[in-house]
Amino acid sequence: MKNFVLSCGGTGGHLSPGIALAEGLVARGHRVTMLISQKKVDARLIEKYPHLRFLRIPGSGFGWNPVKFSRCAVSQIRGFVSSWHIVRSLAPDCILGFGGFTSAPLALAGYLNGVPVALHEANRVPGRAVRLLSRVATRVFLPPGVQLSSARPSTIRHAGLPVRSEIVRLPTEAAREALGLFPHGKVLAVLGGSQGAAALNEWVRDELSALLADGIQVYCVTGLGKDIPETVEQRSRGGVSVRAVFVPFCDRMAELVSAADLVVSRAGAGTIAELVRCGTPAILVPFPFAADDHQRANAAFVEQQGAGLVIEQTFLASLRAEVRDTIFNDWLLTKFRSNLQRLERANSLDMMLDDLEAIASGNARGGTDVQPPEAASATS
Repeated sequence: MKNFVLSCGGTGGHLSPGIALAEGLVARGHRVTMLISQKKVDARLIEKYPHLRFLRIPGSGFGWNPVKFSRCAVSQIRGFVSSWHIVRSLAPDCILGFGGFTSAPLALAGYLNGVPVALHEANRVPGRAVRLLSRVATRVFLPPGVQLSSARPSTIRHAGLPVRSEIVRLPTEAAREALGLFPHGKVLAVLGGSQGAAALNEWVRDELSALLADGIQVYCVTGLGKDIPETVEQRSRGGVSVRAVFVPFCDRMAELVSAADLVVSRAGAGTIAELVRCGTPAILVPFPFAADDHQRANAAFVEQQGAGLVIEQTFLASLRAEVRDTIFNDWLLTKFRSNLQRLERANSLDMMLDDLEAIASGNARGGTDVQPPEAASATS
């Protein structure tokens, strides 16, 4: 049995793949401790996983604003002190960080204590934390086809984003009924990522009557702390009952993406990974202020693979027409699903588990691709 510590808090895009790897390692008989942030989204997501061990550490996101920069610096110092004590007390055989503000203190504490450090970058533009920490990492997992000049070539392995075992395609009608939707007609899911998206929420409110009149049911995940409208039910132009459901958070992603014919979503790597796993087409609206513009790169890759469409936030006025043209075009939806299935073949969880076991045992080899770049998964 080996002892692993995973740092994956701050966003669902970090925590979800961390849970996938943690469950895989536990299933192989290893001990896993997961470090998460003190944010509400982390607390909500871990409620479903009482069999995993979580520890909360201090942390705050980076920003050039003087106040935010100062807050980040102080929280990183506190996080490093906490991480140092955690590394000394748990004596892990391997540390894995998923980027973000929770990874840097742990990775540095591990490196200074002689613990092998592995990093996982989900986005097609490596983040600041991964770029900096890659210099001391034993392994850096990158999306297929993505390069990182700061990392030694021997440390790089290309791998898609691990997806939780519970994320599987479910029967459409049963999924709709479980979510409070009618089983008939077309369903549009709107996702703003684990923390919601004000622009997408506002778009839904503005276009809701027109969408329902077109016979399109809507399920909108608004984000924690956002204003939640009441469930709406009305008749479409064809006289069929349709419904719009709003929730602040969704921990039933398998049901949601299985219920939907089409998803309108931000372009976080975690959301894309779950859409790929369940074969659900999407129109992606990249968050224009994402660090290093990584969401635009994620979305562009999906569109290049013929697995979805991209609309910039500045063109949301045209989104309803795009939704209508896509959701009623069964040929196009079938084409998107076919390409999503092709991308899903790049799942690499088992490879990552094997590699982490080797690193923990001191038998890590040089990096190799899990599949050629042309087979790169949109989970990245």
